[in-house]
Amino acid sequence: MPGRRSLTASAVKILVAGGFGVGKTTMVGSVSEVAPLRTEELITEASAGVDDLSGVESKRTTTVALDFGRITINPELILYLFGTPGQDRFWFMWDELARGALGAVVLADTRRLDSCFAALDFFERRGLPFVVGVNCFDGAHRYGTEEVRAALDVGMDVPLLLCDARDRESTKQVLITLMHHVMAASELISSGLSPR
Repeated sequence: MPGRRSLTASAVKILVAGGFGVGKTTMVGSVSEVAPLRTEELITEASAGVDDLSGVESKRTTTVALDFGRITINPELILYLFGTPGQDRFWFMWDELARGALGAVVLADTRRLDSCFAALDFFERRGLPFVVGVNCFDGAHRYGTEEVRAALDVGMDVPLLLCDARDRESTKQVLITLMHHVMAASELISSGLSPR
């Protein structure tokens, strides 16, 4: 039609990563505007001695490939969310999932902070901008962001915020923080400076 601009939406790929049972599937599902694709399977006896259920003993399912969701920011920008599997035996898929990603959310659980170290290392090594979302589980001791930052040894250049992966608004705030961080990192790179 004359006078109407054709808008083509830009698709942006975002990863949601972290250890086993930190809430990645929940986070993707809480914000996705479409029914999320989930590749969850029941945890069986076959995983005994393979998957560490410490701190998440009541967990009954696990992601075996990925979670996928979508959120439209505006008519010109759509985020595609890819939740990574958390168990060590599925980490081989992370390289493929990270291909073409603009940034990542690393979910942390203060009951098992060591479960997010692999994700932190993965994104730091690749220079992919990320934020840390500390998923505040019911009944878990609450720590301040600076206490968690020190425990994770994450620099001040990495945004770190408390969140509730079950809550849509909380998840949106984590994603907004990530997008601001990605834009700031992009501006540094285009000006010839290193973001780190």
